[in-house]
Amino acid sequence: DNEVWNFLKTHAEPFEDTPNTVLRRLLLNNNMKANGSLSSTISSIEEPKFPSDIPMALQQILEVAFLVKCKDINRSEATNKVAKKRGIAPQTVIDKYCRQLDKKAYEIDRLLEYNIDEFKLILQNRFSIHKIYINDFFNKYFLN
Repeated sequence: DNEVWNFLKTHAEPFEDTPNTVLRRLLLNNNMKANGSLSSTISSIEEPKFPSDIPMALQQILEVAFLVKCKDINRSEATNKVAKKRGIAPQTVIDKYCRQLDKKAYEIDRLLEYNIDEFKLILQNRFSIHKIYINDFFNKYFLN
């Protein structure tokens, strides 16, 4: 209803959050599993290292995806972490997964949350020279 929608809007980062990311942040604190317990396996997953021949755009996209899927943080926060780590503006990272993939931020959220295989295909089509690396990356980090 409108009251809930307005509440969500007051807690959202404009052009970044979806209703789901706002609720996850408010209800699950982004570090909690749905059952309320901290997951030690999430924090123990080693961050990916990239070969030098992988384009920076692909590295940044994969880093964001890794943080969202493996560290259980929202895309906006993941974007900020990647930007800070690389000493670049968050908008530069957003550019990689939005403009270069021709997607809106909410579309990236949905792909990461509900259709990781389609996200992989999009990356393989965009970075076709690195198709094997992308496949290996997804198999290593995103296979359940």
